[in-house]
Amino acid sequence: MTVQRLDVGHVDDAVAVLCDAFHEYPVMRFVLGDSSQDYDRRLATLISLFVAARVLREEPLLGVRNQTGTLTAVAVVTLPGERPSPEALSQKRAAVWQELGTAARVRYDRFSSSGAEYTLTTPHHHLNMIGVRRADAGCGFGRALLEAVHHLSAQDPGSSGVTLTTEDARNLPLYEKFGYRLLGHSKVSQGLESWSLYRPSRS
Repeated sequence: MTVQRLDVGHVDDAVAVLCDAFHEYPVMRFVLGDSSQDYDRRLATLISLFVAARVLREEPLLGVRNQTGTLTAVAVVTLPGERPSPEALSQKRAAVWQELGTAARVRYDRFSSSGAEYTLTTPHHHLNMIGVRRADAGCGFGRALLEAVHHLSAQDPGSSGVTLTTEDARNLPLYEKFGYRLLGHSKVSQGLESWSLYRPSRS
């Protein structure tokens, strides 16, 4: 199972994978609204922003293909340290929130700030999103991506480890199995909670 570094030419495929994987994810439903009309299109618009942020900053966008050669798993990663935000990303961000509306932007900001107190101060990699197409769930694609992200951090002397958040309590035992420990837990709204986790690269 080979993990490949994706580039701008893979953006549409990466967005499609993450839309499938996160279709019912609590954060997406919270930001976009459960009763949102044209939910699929709005979901693709939101996820395209997350993917564009990494591609335009030249940060890792990783993928794995299944036996048919179809991209089926994607990880979106932020590198340690501050990186400049290109003008193209500012324009993309403005266009996305203009399309999705002020209410969605307010809900997203509320979610983003909910776990701020648990942000790690030492330089580290952050796993923004990791998703596998539902048809290929449980086949080891997610594990391959996680291990690739852990390797990126371990090979970088400027990275203390990997952080991530999950909004599904069922994921906690899995991440703990991979060496993550809980940094904090926050309640974003009724029905939406978030857990911040950290896996040090070195003991």
